Amino acid sequence: MSERKKGKARPSGNKGLPPGQLARFIDQSLLRPEATEADIIKLCKGAIKYNFYSVCVAPYYVPLCKAVLTGYDIKVVTVIGFPHGMTMKNVKVYEAMQSVLYGAQELDIVMNIGAVKSGNWCFLEEELSGIIAASNSVLHKVIIETCYLNDEEKKSTARIAVACGAKFVKTSTGYGTKGATVRDVKLIKDAVGDTAEVKAAGGIKTLDQAMKLIRAGAARLGTSAGVEIMKEAMGSKA
Repeated sequence: MSERKKGKARPSGNKGLPPGQLARFIDQSLLRPEATEADIIKLCKGAIKYNFYSVCVAPYYVPLCKAVLTGYDIKVVTVIGFPHGMTMKNVKVYEAMQSVLYGAQELDIVMNIGAVKSGNWCFLEEELSGIIAASNSVLHKVIIETCYLNDEEKKSTARIAVACGAKFVKTSTGYGTKGATVRDVKLIKDAVGDTAEVKAAGGIKTLDQAMKLIRAGAARLGTSAGVEIMKEAMGSKA
């Protein structure tokens, strides 16, 4: 199945999406530190069943996902500097390079939140530019962790991320004090305009939440509850 263009089928008003289209908004995630190989294989099988856009896992599990998903139109996404973004810059660059060598097709990079809160914008730009340049064969999303930022910081970090080459700005890791909100999705999308897309992530558990975020402008949803959301969309418990 060919990929659908991100955001093309975004609904308006109270209309929903056909389940097949909704599934292609979903990055099905499993980033718990205690996740086992069996858990990751189950994740991949769920992604195959519902034809999710991708699975998102820790770098260690990228080769396993790549093996299980061979032949399917489901991408393997991994995280860089997860979950706090405070790893040394060169370590994040190396992690990004190795993740691509392992088979990752998209990277979700946690920006250095402490640098932003300290007003060190030059460091943020240098870090993101270095990571993206070192792994330029794949798509990049920058996680700005909105729960720790004020509105001006959200807009500034989003614009810097895009200027450095990111194709998506992502709201949250899911490990902060709050996840994705409609307000933040709209704010980020207004800040980046047509130059990038928004990935909403963190705390997305229901079909209603998913649809509200898509209507607000999210082109991708990061969630560990993709299977449950799809069951709800299909009116099935199976």
